[in-house]
Amino acid sequence: MSVGTVPTSAWAPEKTVAVVCQNFESMRSNLAPQAGPASSPEQGALQRRAVVALIALATSAFMFVTAENLPGGLLTIMARDLERTTSQIGLLVTAYAAVVVVATVPLAHLTRRFGRRAVLAGTTAVCAVGLTWSTFAVGYTDLLASRVVTALGQALFWAIVMPAAASMFPRDVRGKMIARLAIGNSLGPMLGVPFGTWLGQLTTWRTPFLVMAVISAVACAAILLTMPDASQARDDTSRGTHPDRRRFVVLLAVTLLLVTGAFAWITFITQFLLEVAGFEARWLSLLLLASGAAGLGGTLLAGLVLDRWPWWTLAGGAAGVAIFLLVLQFFGGAPGAAIVGMLLFGTTFSLVPPVAAHLAMQVAPGATEMATALSSAVFNIGIASGAALGAYVVASWGPQFVPLAGAAFVLAALALTLWDMRYVRRAARG
Repeated sequence: MSVGTVPTSAWAPEKTVAVVCQNFESMRSNLAPQAGPASSPEQGALQRRAVVALIALATSAFMFVTAENLPGGLLTIMARDLERTTSQIGLLVTAYAAVVVVATVPLAHLTRRFGRRAVLAGTTAVCAVGLTWSTFAVGYTDLLASRVVTALGQALFWAIVMPAAASMFPRDVRGKMIARLAIGNSLGPMLGVPFGTWLGQLTTWRTPFLVMAVISAVACAAILLTMPDASQARDDTSRGTHPDRRRFVVLLAVTLLLVTGAFAWITFITQFLLEVAGFEARWLSLLLLASGAAGLGGTLLAGLVLDRWPWWTLAGGAAGVAIFLLVLQFFGGAPGAAIVGMLLFGTTFSLVPPVAAHLAMQVAPGATEMATALSSAVFNIGIASGAALGAYVVASWGPQFVPLAGAAFVLAALALTLWDMRYVRRAARG
C-alpha cells in the first residue's frame, strides 16, 4: 500500500542505482565458484545465470510494488483525467491490496503442480498485460478491471518467488539471496513511484504504466532464458528445512502484529511529519527519499545476518521498530528527533519482510509455496489493519499518538518472538 504521494523535486536515483549495481556485482563475485577440482565451466555458467535470474526476479518485484502504489503518486492527475475524486483513485490501491490478500493462497494451491520458472514467467507476463491494459483503459471501471488482473499476477508471484529464488543457490547463502531479492521491494517506493510520478507529470498518467509494462515484458523474457529449470534447481526447497507447525503459527502471529503496528505509522507518515514534527511541505520529498534509502540500507544489512541468526534478526527488527516508534512518540515534535526516529525505523522495519519469508520456508509444516503464500497474505492483512488502526487513532486522538499505538502492537510481536525462542531452547534441553 502507498504511504502517501511521494513528491519528486529531490528525486536523485543515480547514487542509489550505483550502490545497488555494486551490491549485485559483489553478490555475483561471492557466488562465483572458486578455481579447483570441484568447480567446472558448466557450474560457473549456471551460477552466473542464477544471479541474472535473481536480478530479473528482483526487477519483477520492483515492478509489482511500483504498480501497486503508483496511483498514490498520480492521484490528482488521474482524478482530473478520469473525472473521479481522489478517494476513488485511492480505491485503486485498496482494491489491488484486497485482491492480493484474497487470491494468494488459492492461486498458490491451484498452480502447485506447475514448474516454478513457468509460473514466475507467467505472473510477470500477467503484470505486463495488466499494465498495458491500464495504459489504454477507457474510463475508471476499465482501469479498475486492469488493476485486478495485475493484482492476481502479484498474488501468485509473492507466493512462489521466495522458494524459487532460494532453490537457485546453496543453503548457506539463501537468506542473503532473499534479502537481495527484497531490494526490488525497497526500490519500488523509493525510485519507482517517484519516477513514475515525475514521468506522469511530464506527460500523462498513462505513460508510466506503459514503461512499466515494457520493463515487465523484458523481465519475463529474462526469467524464461536464465532461471534454472526443475532439473537444474536444488530440490530441497519444496519443504521446510525445520518443519514446525507451532512455530509457523507463531511466525504468522508475529508478522501480523508487527506489520500492523508498523503500518499504522507508515500510512500516516506525511501527516505526522507536517502536523507533529512541523516540517514544511517542501521538505517532504527529501524526507521520504531518505526514509526509502534507510529501508534499502536495512535490506542490505539483513543479507549479512539472516542466514546465521534468522530468529534473532526478527527479534532485533521488532525491537528496533518498537524503540524508534517510541522515540517518535515522545520526541517526534522536535524535527531532528523525528528525522532520526524515521530513518532508524525504516532501517529496522526493512529487516522484517525478508526474514519473515526466510523463516516461513524454514518452519513450513508443508509445501513452502503454501507457507510463503500464507505469510504474504498475512503481511497484506497487516498492512490493511495497520492503516485502519492509524486512521482510528488519528480520528480519535490525533496523529501525535499514532507511534504509541503502533509500538503497542510491535512490542506484543517482540514479546511473542522472545517467548517462542525461549520455549524452543527449553524444549531442546529436554
